[in-house]
Order: sequence, then C-alpha cells, then structure tokens
Amino acid sequence: MPAFLRSLTVRGHVFIGLGVALLLTGLGLGMLDLTRIGVLLIILPLLTSLITHRHSLTFGVARRAFPARVQIGQPATIELSIVNPLRTRSPVIAAEEVLDYSLGDRPRFVLPSLRRGQTHTLRYEVRGSVRGRHHLGPLALSVTDPFGLTDRAVHMQSTAELIVLPRIVTLGTSSTGAHGVGSEGTIPHMIALHGEDDVSVRDYRDGDDLRRVHWPATARTGSLMVRQEDRPAMKRAIVLLDSRESVHGPTISPSLEWAVTMAASVVAHTERQGYAVHLITASPDPGIGQETNRTATSLEALALVTPGPDEDLAGVLHLAGGSVGAGGLVVAIIGSCSDDEAKAVASLRPPGSVGAALIVDRSTLAGPIDDL
Repeated sequence: MPAFLRSLTVRGHVFIGLGVALLLTGLGLGMLDLTRIGVLLIILPLLTSLITHRHSLTFGVARRAFPARVQIGQPATIELSIVNPLRTRSPVIAAEEVLDYSLGDRPRFVLPSLRRGQTHTLRYEVRGSVRGRHHLGPLALSVTDPFGLTDRAVHMQSTAELIVLPRIVTLGTSSTGAHGVGSEGTIPHMIALHGEDDVSVRDYRDGDDLRRVHWPATARTGSLMVRQEDRPAMKRAIVLLDSRESVHGPTISPSLEWAVTMAASVVAHTERQGYAVHLITASPDPGIGQETNRTATSLEALALVTPGPDEDLAGVLHLAGGSVGAGGLVVAIIGSCSDDEAKAVASLRPPGSVGAALIVDRSTLAGPIDDL
C-alpha cells in the first residue's frame, strides 16, 4: 500500500467506502448527481493525502537539559531546538515530545512554518519521580488536513538523556568519630603524591629553598617541584551497597530504594565531613562490581543500581577488601546474609577504624522514602 494511503484516518476510509458505494449506485441507476457525489467522496481523501505528503518532514533536532542531572523531585529545564535543513519551507506541524511517564506529561506544541535553515527553540520543564536514566524524545510530528481525512505521523529519532539521582536525606551534623585511618592511632592516613612513599611535592614558589627541589618530580613534570613539609592528610570512607535480588526482589522495590537513598545520603554526609568517599556496589551489568571515588560519580552510579544476582555480593566484597586497607570509615548497607557473608563484611573494618552496618529488612520497608 502506498504511503499516502496508509495515512488515511477512519473518516478518510469511510469517505472512500461511501464514495465507491454512491458511485456504483449512481452508475447503476443512471443518476448523474449521485455519481458526482461518489466521485467527490473518493477524490477528496486521496487529494488531501497527497497534499500532506507533499512536504518532506525532515528536521534537525537537538536537546539540552539544564541541569543534566537532578535529584528526585527536582525540576530540569529541557531546551529543544528544531531546524529545517531543506530548501523548501516546512508546513505548520503539530508536535509532541515523547517522554518517560515518570518525567511528567508529554509536552505538545505547534511547530510554525520554518524557512530553510531557520531554527525554532522552545523550553519545557520535567520533574523526575523515579531515579535512573531517562530518555528525552523522540519528537513525534503529525500533519493533518482541515477535514480530518488524513493524519501523517513521523518520529524524529534524535534523543537525549536525563539522569535522575537518588534522594539525599540529611543525616545530621555530628562527626563520624573515626579514631584512626587504616591503623591504630589518631593521625589520619597520609597520602603520598606521585606514587612515592613518604614524599609529597608541590609546585615551586618564589622564596622556596632550592635545596628542597625534588629533581625526579621536576624531570617528570617539566617544571620545578619542591618537597612539601606538611604532607596532606585525607580520611577515607568506604560505602558498600548490597543490591542482590534475594534481598530486594527481581524488580525495583521499596527496600532497594531505601538502601539506595541511604547509600546516597551516607556518601553526601561523609563527603561534607571531609572524607574521600569510595562507593562500592554492583554495576548495572550483572555480576560486575564497580568502585567510584567521586561524589558526583557515586550518585550517578547509585541512580542506575538495579537488583542483581547473589554472586554480586562476592564481587562487591572483593573490591571492598582491596580498598578498606586505607579506610577510616566503613559503612555497609546490606540485607540478610549467611554467617560467612556476615563475617566477611565485618572483617572489612581494619583495626582502629569505625564501622557501621545498616541491615535492610524488606518486609518492613514499604513506606515512602520521606519517612526515612
């Protein structure tokens, strides 16, 4: 079937069917006026369909989200730019932006006629109610005739993404109270720069003693570097998230949302306390663990967390075991586990550091996150 016939609406098909019936009746009875009406009813839908297909509905579509990452419940402004790349002027078109339903109502608008190279820009607001990666687009275009006999629909396949981050709950202002970082004592773990033990360097400043120049670092960087007397101190916090299906179920559940919200809140809280935060959880790919050490990256990783197989916990514990050696704070957000798994989690806390385990009970976590 030709494309212009596929765009006929129910009314258009009724017109053609009725026209054929009147045409045959008029010819059979010799009634010229009835025959003319039948011909008109047949021609009108076909003519309007050809007119709506006269223009090529090809546009360049670009989107930008401000900001590109928002927390649950926060608004984001989407800037939608549509350009006509063709030589001919485009018709007036009804348009609808296809969105995930969790982002709110789909915006509808009328795209005015655009000359060659002309761009039409508009903005709309979305508000994510579910964490995760959400698609913006495609843009659905629709051209109809005044009689409602045809409806030509085209989708511009260009899309963009909006990351909705998990909710962050304020945990208070009290200190975590770490006594030592990775070892006994009260002195935070010293970070050696450039991979050399007990050596920390910085750029040369006017007045620095030339005897403090660190020649290996100078040769490596191409600029004068000097030894730093006071080595930088940094506390490390490890946040471990258990996202197994056996704990939370095979789909997104209230218990998983509670666990993700708590992990995000702990990450934000410890970062404000001056810790270098390392989030350790399973990646969206089943069975593969990941470690992130930037707050923004950690929150994005938490936005994409989904339930995974039970084997994920072993991978997460393996990653954590290699990271906690220099850690001053260990927070594990886990569900029900065996005695061996519980011992493995408990063993992550090195001597002299602080550890906390938050146990997720799926049966009791059915309320809204706001009650956390």
